[in-house]
Amino acid sequence: MTPLPPAIRALWAVALAALSGCTGAGEYRDDAVNVPVPDFASAQIDPPPGVNPDGCWVRDVAPAELETVTRQVEVAPTRFRTETVQVIKRERQELIFETPCPDRLTPELISTLQRALEARGLYRGAITGVMDVSTRLAVRRYQNANGLPSGLLSIQSARGLGLLATPRDQL
Repeated sequence: MTPLPPAIRALWAVALAALSGCTGAGEYRDDAVNVPVPDFASAQIDPPPGVNPDGCWVRDVAPAELETVTRQVEVAPTRFRTETVQVIKRERQELIFETPCPDRLTPELISTLQRALEARGLYRGAITGVMDVSTRLAVRRYQNANGLPSGLLSIQSARGLGLLATPRDQL
């Protein structure tokens, strides 16, 4: 893949900044993919209708995923020009999902989460028991591979990693 010229990259950066708005309090940016990584407090919402009202729910936004495509276009016999375009691979999504409540996210559980992500090659930091930026980015990598592009830990992911028990009626 051919990198974009600096002038085009700068224009895209300005456009993306305008579209995404400012990062709110309590959010960190994942510079690898330039998306905000929210913390629980800034993302918490009331439970949606028809779900367990005792659960904790969050709202997150997965930005559109773009791909740069470069191709050669014939403009005359034996003359070509290079054309670079952005293609949307995935539309922007608003995600609403259940997450472990803050009282369950103890330092012990977060340490176990970090070890589980480390064992899968997704986390490379120290085992601190703190839900820091590195941990949220590793959670995003794990969940993105499972169809949930968010750095906030979902109940499904916590169960899939063996951190929380799955209720009998959901087996």
